[in-house]
Amino acid sequence: MRIIAGKFKGRKLVAFKASHIRPTTDRVKETIFNKLYGYLEGARVLDLFSGTGSLSMEALSRGAESVICVEKNKKSIQIIKKNQDLLGVSSQVTICAQEVGRYLKTYKGRPFDVILIDPPFTEKMAHQVMLDMGESSVSTCETMVIIESSKQERIDEDYPGFKLLDRRSFGDKVVSFFVGE
Repeated sequence: MRIIAGKFKGRKLVAFKASHIRPTTDRVKETIFNKLYGYLEGARVLDLFSGTGSLSMEALSRGAESVICVEKNKKSIQIIKKNQDLLGVSSQVTICAQEVGRYLKTYKGRPFDVILIDPPFTEKMAHQVMLDMGESSVSTCETMVIIESSKQERIDEDYPGFKLLDRRSFGDKVVSFFVGE
């Protein structure tokens, strides 16, 4: 794994193999971050199901001000910490070691500019996460939401508070881009 663009371009990240993680390929990352062009400079980013923190580190490399990583797996959290230390961005990254649904239900802070979501593909929970997002205070009508899911998962075109902007397929993976409404 590596950072593909921005101030950390080419820097390698700590790799991690586990059944609960499917790394986002460079091709998918490039598509996601090309779509986010103009949204990231100075942005507050929320990374749900952070895994290794690869998407968080890419967002920081491309100008995000700060990232909150929500991840419950202890091994994943260790990898996120190693990656933030490797890039020297510890002051810009906050790690919340908790389940995503609980985080969304209890969040009371300022809304985020960008929300990255990559739920475990084995659990088919993308649809439920988007429903939970509609009931949370993590976003506003100006928030860009990107969610990765498998082709077999349900992911609608509209959710309460969000409408589909674009959808791209990559093999068995689908990336959906939503904006607030």
